[in-house]
Amino acid sequence: MFLNTKKTYIVIDAGNTQIKIAVFKQNKLSEVNKVSFKELFDKPQQFQHLRNYKGIISSVLNEEDTKKINDLFCEAFIFDLTLKLPIQIKYETPQTLGKDRIANAVAGYLKSKSNTVIIDIGTCVKFDFVSEDGNYQGGSISPGIDLRYKSLNDYTSNLPLLSNKEKSPLIGRNTNGSLHSGVINGLQAEINQLIYRYNQEFNDLTFFMTGGDAKHFDFPVKSNIFANENLTLEGLYQIVVLNEL
Repeated sequence: MFLNTKKTYIVIDAGNTQIKIAVFKQNKLSEVNKVSFKELFDKPQQFQHLRNYKGIISSVLNEEDTKKINDLFCEAFIFDLTLKLPIQIKYETPQTLGKDRIANAVAGYLKSKSNTVIIDIGTCVKFDFVSEDGNYQGGSISPGIDLRYKSLNDYTSNLPLLSNKEKSPLIGRNTNGSLHSGVINGLQAEINQLIYRYNQEFNDLTFFMTGGDAKHFDFPVKSNIFANENLTLEGLYQIVVLNEL
């Protein structure tokens, strides 16, 4: 069960290409703003009304840029592993664990309270597993759609750089079609096989699907899969609430 509060909090998820600034009011997500780093500081006044709210900043940016965001949202604290979490991290190298993976694990587990798998399809495809006793165990990371297209172009002499993310016929009738099929259908097969293997190894599984590219894939209807594009933001929100109680 999610932690409840009637307060308003801000949640900031600063990625390499986009910053998400979310507002949670009375335990509900009320707005999500998506801006680039440049846009945020070109017009900082658009977020002036949020400066005095408590919140959390999860950032993959360098220390200097993260501090600039923290200076703008001065009541928010930066997410690190000293914070209290509603799950236990059993990863062998927790200092290398992405904050988005932790936030996804927190949100997924609090929603299911069972064996939980989070599938995040974005720049990378990440599977994360939390056991029913609330222990984060780890998972897997592989290249996402854009990285697969880019590697095919970077490491060959004649293959073009594609960006098509739509569903593809199984059989490509030309080079572009073959690349498209290999990337999209290959990634679909990879994801389906991992879902199958998790189902074979664990009972009472709940899957959560998130990430910007998740919409490009289909998933087995009987696999207890729930789509949630704001899972990372919800996990960060639960972490800030827990640490403010």
